[in-house]
Amino acid sequence: MYEVEVEEVQDYRRRLDELRACLNIDTVKQKIGELEARMAAPGFWDKPEAAQKVVQELKALKGLVAAPEELQRELDDAVTLIEMAAEENDISMAHELTTMKDDLEHKLRRLEITSLFTDPRDEKNAIVNIHPGAGGTESCDWADMLFRMFTRFCELHEFETEVVDFQPGEEAGLKSATLTVKGPYAYGTLKSEEGVHRLVRISPFDANKRRHTSFAAIEVLPEIDDDINIEVREEDLKMDVFRSSGCGGQKVNKTSSAVRLTHLPSGFVVACQVERSQHRNRAMALQMLKAKLYDTEIKKKEAELAAQREGQKDVAWGSQIRSYVLQPYQLVKDLRTNVETSNVQRVLDGDLDLFVEAYLRWRRGAQAVH
Repeated sequence: MYEVEVEEVQDYRRRLDELRACLNIDTVKQKIGELEARMAAPGFWDKPEAAQKVVQELKALKGLVAAPEELQRELDDAVTLIEMAAEENDISMAHELTTMKDDLEHKLRRLEITSLFTDPRDEKNAIVNIHPGAGGTESCDWADMLFRMFTRFCELHEFETEVVDFQPGEEAGLKSATLTVKGPYAYGTLKSEEGVHRLVRISPFDANKRRHTSFAAIEVLPEIDDDINIEVREEDLKMDVFRSSGCGGQKVNKTSSAVRLTHLPSGFVVACQVERSQHRNRAMALQMLKAKLYDTEIKKKEAELAAQREGQKDVAWGSQIRSYVLQPYQLVKDLRTNVETSNVQRVLDGDLDLFVEAYLRWRRGAQAVH
């Protein structure tokens, strides 16, 4: 009795050992020591913003080390408990041990996903832009559904979100929305969602109850560090000010403090309306513009490199990545990884882990091939 449980937990131990090697725990501990030395140096707090970033980095690194070590202790305790139950032939502990084993597997899988974050930008905060495609009210409503889905996903992962721009649709949904997402590996977790999302359903706006197809585009950008120099000339910017819109409530500004910046050479447009100060909204919008320009340059280089490898002239970015079918059947399918589920409502309620993990493994596999 309990031989299977012991073998499974021992397998978890082996997987954790492999994971610790992938995470380079010893290197991370060395980095922690270096950051702690910087914090102890005189004058560290003279520049509060820079100091706070070091504190956040240290916290993230300590979490990276603490999680595998804590799981190691839990696995050791689990093996001891299972062996004791087996020796005493205690059937009453079967349910408790099964629950404990499932919890350990869940924690291990979360750590394994963390090991898939290989891009240095993965640990950054994220900026998520949502735009409906052609299709009027239908697409605006679909964009709003995606906005809710991502917000719920962030809540489930305990990410901090802030809506910095929200333009409501004329009849329903939204014309555009931008939110910042803060937390460990926010960008690495959300980058799988960049691209075009397609919805097929019976339209709630069609009196004849016909089936409609709607599209919305998601853009996910990593927040850039202050030490990355992206030059944006003032003469290349067009600034418009307007009154804030959004979901309503006391936090919506009544003055024309919201800012929209247009970068004339690229045509990029960013907007911010979260602050009450026009100056602060402009500063935040400029940061988002710089993130967009930097990300575009990174992707251009990646595309050129991919084209050289594959003998192609061009690599398309932002194409359709996932389909959500509500009628005549229910299915969500990722077109890159072929991962699918029939539990559409659970996905729309923010459970995207299946797709995030599959994307990260698919991406690492594609990089390994090259």
